[in-house]
Amino acid sequence: MSATDSATLRMAAIAAVIAEVTQQGEDVSQVARKPGLAWSQDHRRMNTGQSSLMHQRASRSPWK
Repeated sequence: MSATDSATLRMAAIAAVIAEVTQQGEDVSQVARKPGLAWSQDHRRMNTGQSSLMHQRASRSPWK
């Protein structure tokens, strides 16, 4: 088997694995990038010295 055939087979195998992972639903490698529950977001904001999530959401309201 030549080097080109080996590289082509390797790329096909990688593409097949990625396709299978994305078909199964949620990508577990992206879970940590999601903001999480409102409770978690609020506590994270408060611990870093920002305003609460409720205040931040209300401040963007167009009904002022």
